[in-house]
Amino acid sequence: MPTLSTAIPRESPSPAIIVPTSSPEGLTISYPELSNLISRFQSSLAEIGITAHSAVSIALPNTLPFVVSFFAVANQRSIAAPLNPAYTQAEFEFYIDDLKSKLIIVPPGSTAANAPSVRAARKFGAAVAEVWWDNKARDVKLKVTEDGKQAGRGKRTEVVVAQEEDVALVLHTSGTTGRPKAVPLSHKNLTRTMSNIINTYQLTSTDRTYLVMPLFHVHGLLAGFLAPLASSGTVIIPPKFSASTFWRDFITHKANWYTAVPTIHQILLKSPLPSPIPKIRFIRSCSSPLSPTTFYALEAALEAPVLEAYAMTEAAHQMTSNPLPPAKRKPGTVGIGQGVEVAILDDAGNPVPHGEEGEICIRGENVTKGYINNPSANASSFTSTGFFRTGDQGKLDEDNYVVITGRIKELINRGGEKISPIEVDNAISSHPKVAEAVSFAVESEMYGQEVAAAVVVKEGQQVTKEELGKWTREKVAKFKVPTKWYFTDVMPKTATGKIQRRIVAEAMLKKPKAKL
Repeated sequence: MPTLSTAIPRESPSPAIIVPTSSPEGLTISYPELSNLISRFQSSLAEIGITAHSAVSIALPNTLPFVVSFFAVANQRSIAAPLNPAYTQAEFEFYIDDLKSKLIIVPPGSTAANAPSVRAARKFGAAVAEVWWDNKARDVKLKVTEDGKQAGRGKRTEVVVAQEEDVALVLHTSGTTGRPKAVPLSHKNLTRTMSNIINTYQLTSTDRTYLVMPLFHVHGLLAGFLAPLASSGTVIIPPKFSASTFWRDFITHKANWYTAVPTIHQILLKSPLPSPIPKIRFIRSCSSPLSPTTFYALEAALEAPVLEAYAMTEAAHQMTSNPLPPAKRKPGTVGIGQGVEVAILDDAGNPVPHGEEGEICIRGENVTKGYINNPSANASSFTSTGFFRTGDQGKLDEDNYVVITGRIKELINRGGEKISPIEVDNAISSHPKVAEAVSFAVESEMYGQEVAAAVVVKEGQQVTKEELGKWTREKVAKFKVPTKWYFTDVMPKTATGKIQRRIVAEAMLKKPKAKL
C-alpha cells in the first residue's frame, strides 16, 4: 500500500496545481516542481527539529503553502493537523493542546498581528512558523517567529521516509459528548480512500477539478484534492469559494468536474450561469443531504450527472456514492459502497433483514482504527466484527443503494460542517445571565440545517439575543453561532428530568422565535 509520498506521481502530462488568474498570484505548478517544493519544505521542517510522530497544526487557507506544508509534514512521518484559520483563540487552544502540537503553521504577518492562533500557541508552548509563497524564488518559504518549548529549538533532525501505518493526518470530529474526538488517519487509510475515489469516478490525467471545499475539511482534502492528484490530474485552487469567479475560473482553466456540499450547489444555481454551459463530466455532492429538488435542478441547469456520496471523517471521507452513467444514479440515496463493506446492523451488531432500517455500518481499509485516547468512544463506535458504527439510521433498497432515514447522533450538520450541540450549549451557558441553554438543529433551505438555541435566563436577569449572539461569537466559530433564539421560562424535560434535544426542539418550534 503506498504512502502519500509514493501515491502522488512525480511526472504527468498535466499540471498538478493551478492557482487561478483571478487570485492575487496566478500560477501553474507541474508535478516535478511540486515534488521539489515538498522535498525542500520537508528539509526545512527537519532543520527546525520536526521529527516522526510530531503533531504540526496547519492554520492556512486554501493556498499552495497549505499544499506543500501538508505533504511535507506527512512525508516527515509527522502528523498533519489542519485547522480552520477562522477559529477563535479558545478553539485553537483546544486543538493545539489536545494533540500537543510542536508547531503551528500560520500565514505571514500572524505574529505581528498577535493572531488567535499565535496567542494559543504561546499558551501551550508550540512553536510558530509563518509560511508564504515567494513568487520570485518560486518557493514556499518558512520562518520560525516564535520558538516554543515543545519544538526542536533548532536541533536539526534527519529527513525520513514515511511508512504506510504512520498517522499522516488527524482531524477532529464533534461528538455528542461535546468534546471533539481526534481521528487518526494513516497513510494507508488515506491512500485507500484516494484509490476508491479514483475508481468511483474514473479519474485520469485528463480531468481537472475546481476546488471549492476548504482543505482543513476531509471532503476538500480527500475528494477535492488528494484523489485528483493521485490520478495525475489537475486541481485548480482558488483561495476561497466565490460564486462571482467560479464559472470564469472553471471555464478559463478547463475544469470538467467539482465536488461540493449542497449549499454551494444551491448558491451556484441562484447565480448567473455561463452561456454556453461548459462540458462537465460529473458533479459530486457530499457531506450533507442533497434534496431531490436540488438534484434535478442541478442536472437540468448544468447538463451533467449529479452523483451524491456519503462520507465521514472516520472513513477518511468517502464510504458510498452513486456511480457514473450508464450505471443507475438515484436521487434520495447516497449510492452503493465504494471500496468498503456496508452493513445495516441492529443495536447488538447483527444484520437486519434486507430493506429494514438499522444503523449504517462500514468496514474497510480506509477506516480509522480508533479515536485517540478515547476508549469509551472506541468501544461504542466499533462492533466486535470490526464494523464502524456511523450513527446514521438507514436501509438498503432493492439495488443495495443506501438510503439514510435519520440521524441517531445529535450532531448539527450545517452545510457539511458538523457541529457539536454540547459545545454550543457550553458557550451560551457560560454567560453570567443564562441559567440553561440547549442548542439543536432547525431546517434550512440554504445549509440543510442551522443552529438554534433555547435559553432560560436567570431569575431577575434580562438578556437580549444580540447580547447572546455577541457572547457566543467570542467563544466559537461564526458558523456555530445560533441563528435562531428561543427564550423560555422552563426547559422542557422528560418525566425523569432529563433534557432531550428532540423534545426541546419540538417545544421551541411552537413558540415565537427571536431571530438574530
